[in-house]
Amino acid sequence: MSDIKILYVDDEQNNLNSFKAAFRRSYIVFTAISAKEALDILEQNDIHVIIADQRMPEISGVELFKMIQEQNHLATRMLLTGYTDINTLAEAINEGHIFRYITKPWNELELDTAIKNGFEFYRAKIELRNKVEELQKTNDDLNRFIYSISHELKAPLASILGVVNLVKLENDNKNETTEEYWSIIEESCLRLDRNLTNMLQYYKNRKPTNENEEINFEELINDLISLHNRATPAEGELTFIKNIHQPVKFFGDKFRIEIILSNLISNAIKYQKPEEKDKKVIINAEINPQEAKLEIKDNGLGISVISQEKIFTPFFRGDYQKGTGLGLFIAKEALEKINGTIKMESVVGEGTSFSITIPNSNQTFINTMDK
Repeated sequence: MSDIKILYVDDEQNNLNSFKAAFRRSYIVFTAISAKEALDILEQNDIHVIIADQRMPEISGVELFKMIQEQNHLATRMLLTGYTDINTLAEAINEGHIFRYITKPWNELELDTAIKNGFEFYRAKIELRNKVEELQKTNDDLNRFIYSISHELKAPLASILGVVNLVKLENDNKNETTEEYWSIIEESCLRLDRNLTNMLQYYKNRKPTNENEEINFEELINDLISLHNRATPAEGELTFIKNIHQPVKFFGDKFRIEIILSNLISNAIKYQKPEEKDKKVIINAEINPQEAKLEIKDNGLGISVISQEKIFTPFFRGDYQKGTGLGLFIAKEALEKINGTIKMESVVGEGTSFSITIPNSNQTFINTMDK
């Protein structure tokens, strides 16, 4: 509780000195002898609990709290009063100006308990505000997502229906173009599948809680390489170079980590240079008791400086207009959910490198090499 910041407002210096002497060892204490001084302190400091005397010459404690409430300050407000004005107190409490009132002369144990309760009330308000903001952001993202994904779904479906009709017309004649039509159908279906995959990843990534299970990065990365190399094969032979060192157990949200690596590996395959004879993707992974450090690097097309600024923006498809523009946005969001970080370096014509760190949730830190 030593980090709790208290502001005590009173027009009597002796009271300010007594309060500070009583609580300075337990809390970070600020004092103000006037409403103006109190407001100045509030502007410059993140105050958690405000205690003010009711009877002050320039402005009453309740009036001060009304001003603070109008400024949308979330600090818990408590009124210290030496007399009982039931009407004033009832109005202040009912209108939300104060959390509670304490009579003067105050009892140190009672006031200390009130401060702790006030701080818990402040934390609850902060958490509620953050949840509301997150909910609003989720709702805004969802609206944009639904609008864009509906367009992305309709386009390949229209292509499928149109080509199917052409295939029906050509079926009796067995025209050589039939094979081309079926190729178009296949590509449209793959686009639809990618859109649906991203949509499911997006929605699942919105879950508020993280899972915690053991992860073997060697197995996970091998599975993802096999999956994406089949689904989106590069033109020509592609070499994967893996350097995975995991001497300790790693625990984390496997679903989100799979989303992150899946999108990065898929992009490394997808954005290879067609003319490159030595296509390669390098995957480095170093796992320690605190975190996993991974790098996915390719020698592909690269990303322009202008596009790099927007690469994590939803539905931004960059220089080559491939994919849905959701992969990196989802990957970054997934990383934020598990307190991870991502950095990117890219040079057009030379390739792209993504470096990520993911905290290890394993609290026992058992070194598998010692077993």
